[in-house]
Parts: sequence; C-alpha cells; structure tokens
Amino acid sequence: MDIIQIVAFGLISTVIIILIKQQKPEIAMQITLAAGAMIFLALAGSIYTVMKTFEELAYKADLNMIFLGTMLRIIGIAYVTEFGAQVCRDAGEGTIANKVEFAGKIMMILLAVPIISTILNTLIYILP
Repeated sequence: MDIIQIVAFGLISTVIIILIKQQKPEIAMQITLAAGAMIFLALAGSIYTVMKTFEELAYKADLNMIFLGTMLRIIGIAYVTEFGAQVCRDAGEGTIANKVEFAGKIMMILLAVPIISTILNTLIYILP
C-alpha cells in the first residue's frame, strides 16, 4: 500500500468513525483500533525492509549485532508506545496516555543502559 492509499483509508475510516460515534461510541472505538491495526499491517513489509537494511549496514560496518537489535527494539517500543498513547487519547483518557508514554520512556532507558555503559567504558579506556 502506498501512502496515498493509506491516507485515503485513514480518512475514510475517520469519516465512518465520526458517523458511528454519534450512535454507538463503543463500536467506533473498535473500528478505530481495527483501522490502526490494518494500517500497521499494511506497513509491515516496509518495516521489515528497513530492518533488513539496518542489519546489512551494521554487518558492513562490523558493528555488534546486539547493539543493532537493541536499537531496533528501542525504535519499536517508541512506535508501539506512541500508537498506544494515541489510542488512549482518542478514547478521551489523556492521563492514561501520559502513563503509557512514561512507561515507554522507562523501557527505552532500560534497554539503552548497556549501550551507554559500553560507550562510557570505551571513553574511559581511550581517555587518560
């Protein structure tokens, strides 16, 4: 699916959701979740291509694949967190959305600790 199709799908979904929300708000929320999932699935192939490209570049640069895996997980957490927070906001739960974002940030920091530690140890070793 190219971006025009995705945007068109999003706009059509939004119109349907607005129309249904007046009569059945609970169904509108389910349609919102389904539309978001369908857009994500439409992008799955592109996400895979990006991941493979990063993997090839890391291999050519002789980077530690553990670091690449960690970076990709951090990126994944960021996107999933943003998606979850936006769904919460769409449901009118801004406070929960803030907590979801906070949890995502904590998870990203936890994953980044070994990388930061390695960089700091390398700097300590290099600098007298």
